[in-house]
Amino acid sequence: MRYSHITPNMPKSPNPLTATLSQAINQFVRDGDSVALEGFTHLIPFAAGHEIIRQQKKNLTLIRMTPDLIYDQLIGAGCVRKLIFSWGGNPGVGSLHRFRDAVENGWPDPLVIEEHSHAAMASAYTAGASGLPFAILRGYTGTDLPSYNQNIRFIQCPFTGERLAAVPAVRPDVAIIHAQKSDQRGNVLMWGIVGVQKEAALCARRVVVTVEEIVEDLEASSNASVLPFWTLDAVVKASRGASPSYAMGYYDRDNAFYKRWEEISKTREGFLKWLEENVLRKDSTSQIASASLASAVRENH
Repeated sequence: MRYSHITPNMPKSPNPLTATLSQAINQFVRDGDSVALEGFTHLIPFAAGHEIIRQQKKNLTLIRMTPDLIYDQLIGAGCVRKLIFSWGGNPGVGSLHRFRDAVENGWPDPLVIEEHSHAAMASAYTAGASGLPFAILRGYTGTDLPSYNQNIRFIQCPFTGERLAAVPAVRPDVAIIHAQKSDQRGNVLMWGIVGVQKEAALCARRVVVTVEEIVEDLEASSNASVLPFWTLDAVVKASRGASPSYAMGYYDRDNAFYKRWEEISKTREGFLKWLEENVLRKDSTSQIASASLASAVRENH
């Protein structure tokens, strides 16, 4: 991740609608990039993450508030060199075993970690989206994280003399998010829990968005979260592109799959078998939903 005060050139594209997810990932995600695949329990871009794995992108620096299953999969697939994050785990279930294996044993590759608090990550995204070089917050009091993370610094407020924490702005090479709708121009609408998706898109140098559907009219309500087409590089239709997380108004979270991931990912052999069968043998039009929904049906019967 490069830390910079330079804002991205806009407009980015006169029409970001892109034919395929494979085309978008091939064009906009490059080896060695810093990449933020954001989504706070909701609208997590699993389909795009799987396409990154299929294209065997390497040496990525991943950025994320609460990295969960898709980052576990990217790490286990050997795509990742460094992780910048705040908390990581399988929500409500337990550890991320591929993440843990990389940190503790260097498998499949050693993983550098830079850990922050949620507040610091959210502030860093906002700073990046605002074109600022760093974020300021009241935080890290009583924690030893600053001893392990050189990107946590402290400054004195010039007005009050208060000691405040400062962290570099997040400015990834690529942001990838999932949303509910796009119109034919490439304007994107999302609703529900949106986390820092908007900030991630506005602070990144390149932006790829997958959507559930492309419509003639967004029918956006007042104060809706809309990303205008000129802030985006690629918009791709990827139905169920957030599964096994959920897309409000389209499908529910597949809790059964999150539970199954504990056993799937616990061993290297089990993970590699799942990866081969559910990601590598499929193209970008095939979603993880097919496998996860089948497991949900089995568990519910």
